[in-house]
Amino acid sequence: MKVMSQHVVVVGSGIVGTVVSIALARKGHRVSVIGADQPDSCEMASYGNAGWLNPGSVVPLSMPGLWRKVPEYLLNANGPLTLRLSAVPQLASWLVRFMAAGCTPRRARAIAAALRPFLHDALERHEALAREAGVPEMIKGGGLLIVYPDRAAYGADALGWSMRRDNGVAWRELEGEELRTLCPGLSERYQFGALITDGGYCTSPGGYTSALATYAAGLGVTQVSGRVSGFRKSGGQVLAVEHAGGEIACDRVVIAGGIGTTELARMLSDTVPLVSERGYHVQVSAQDVALPVPTMMSDLKFGITPMGNEIRGAGQVEFARRGRAPDWRRARIILECIRASFPSARIESFEKVARWMGNRPSTPDCLPVIGVSPHASNVVYASGHGHLGLVSSPYTADIVADLIDGVSRTDIKPYDPARFCRFRL
Repeated sequence: MKVMSQHVVVVGSGIVGTVVSIALARKGHRVSVIGADQPDSCEMASYGNAGWLNPGSVVPLSMPGLWRKVPEYLLNANGPLTLRLSAVPQLASWLVRFMAAGCTPRRARAIAAALRPFLHDALERHEALAREAGVPEMIKGGGLLIVYPDRAAYGADALGWSMRRDNGVAWRELEGEELRTLCPGLSERYQFGALITDGGYCTSPGGYTSALATYAAGLGVTQVSGRVSGFRKSGGQVLAVEHAGGEIACDRVVIAGGIGTTELARMLSDTVPLVSERGYHVQVSAQDVALPVPTMMSDLKFGITPMGNEIRGAGQVEFARRGRAPDWRRARIILECIRASFPSARIESFEKVARWMGNRPSTPDCLPVIGVSPHASNVVYASGHGHLGLVSSPYTADIVADLIDGVSRTDIKPYDPARFCRFRL
């Protein structure tokens, strides 16, 4: 049955909102995207991520034993995961639910299984999307490398690798000279690696989002610059999206507003408890760093990705109160980690390198929020992807397009926005 064309307003111009707009335009809908920032704005979480398209990212942040490490996170200013003491009162209920989400192997495996559909063929989906947008060079295959000091350290991550195996992730083990051949210049500290063979990366996440927005415009998608101030509602539906320049009448709404989704949800009497999983990056010249594939240092918990003539070191998880200024010590730590990982590289001083901080929208159960609003039947959420927004965007767009077209999806219950109805943040 042919679905009638509708006017759909997508709130959010980041990677998820942009890819959703493309999927809806392909279905024949009239689409308007409204966002406070341009698609390539450095304010976007889409702009500054590591660019990894990793099927192995099924392993959630919340894992068994996490609660034991909380004192370390509070006290260790140099650790890969930091919890600012001042944030604890504000985030207490979220943090308790976050630690409980993956507190047993069974729970963690359930999260991994729910993340698999977004990740397992993401590289192929992005390759196809980049070709259609005329920027195939922005998506690269060839694998993703995770390195360890030795095989024993790799063995200590057995639960995570078991989850990857259970969800169809393939990898190849590398040791000694084989590892050095693939990753020349790597510190002697690392003697073991696992190459995730089906992984890939984006050479410029901000540029890619901008290119997709241009492609969307060619499909007829209208871009509106503005910040949503409210929704005009009647009879349990949204009739128009309000902003400083007026309002946009619509048949359906998709909320892909990143960290701003929490406030947008409140306008609809919904609860979407997102917390900023703040991430940092530094980007430096890479002329003397041979990096054939993106590489993650397992012990330092950060990744290095080749991006043109530069490399981007990205990582850190910082939970802080909303509105707090960036703690640039986190970026300095990443720069020092690059130096430690590639000791022969000539790296500029911290004052000269490009650095960034962004707000990754994270849910307490490590799963995205995708589904129909509990209080507005013509509104669909597509948010809460944490650090997986880029890799998850094509599959998210498929779900949203089906929901807009009235196609029943029995496989999306884990992402239902209604699961947070009684949550208080």
